[in-house]
Amino acid sequence: MANLNKVLLMGNITRDLELKYMPNQTAVCDIGLAINRTWTGQDGVKKEEVTFVDCTAFGKQAEVLSKYKKKGDPLFVEGRLKLDQWDAQDGTKRYKMRVIIENFQFLNRGQGAPGAGGGGSYGAEDGGGYGGEAPAPRQQPRPAGNQPYRQAGRPGAAAPAQRPAAAPNYDAGDAPAPEEAPPLSDEDIPF
Repeated sequence: MANLNKVLLMGNITRDLELKYMPNQTAVCDIGLAINRTWTGQDGVKKEEVTFVDCTAFGKQAEVLSKYKKKGDPLFVEGRLKLDQWDAQDGTKRYKMRVIIENFQFLNRGQGAPGAGGGGSYGAEDGGGYGGEAPAPRQQPRPAGNQPYRQAGRPGAAAPAQRPAAAPNYDAGDAPAPEEAPPLSDEDIPF
């Protein structure tokens, strides 16, 4: 049986971000998101509901988020659910669901959806690159007959392999291994 654990959220950050480091020097940033939902009830009255979700980012993602985002800023996150379990001081079992961030995208205030312009994104699937709106990939015309596609500028080179659909699964807790953290320099940040 196939399994899928994928969460997409867009909301506003509820508190200023604080960057912490684990004993292995992996950066960790806890983020609270408030997601608003408005609808009109059967009685014609407009109603609003707010859902608060705790999220956690690790590594370079945590560093970038804590450096450029603050309370009230909008954020789009993609991640997976994780259930935290612990014993409280009174001996009862406690549970809390949180989202482990795998990718995120900065949004401008009032921006509707990711990709609508003005945001930067950063994620494990992107090879760690951070940037604003990326240019659309160039489409190559399909060759006549059964000839394979070729990479531009490299005669005889095969087309690049498709990126896997799922982000890497970290088996050492939730944090990526330090060698998996993508490189990021000040030159990569567009502002």
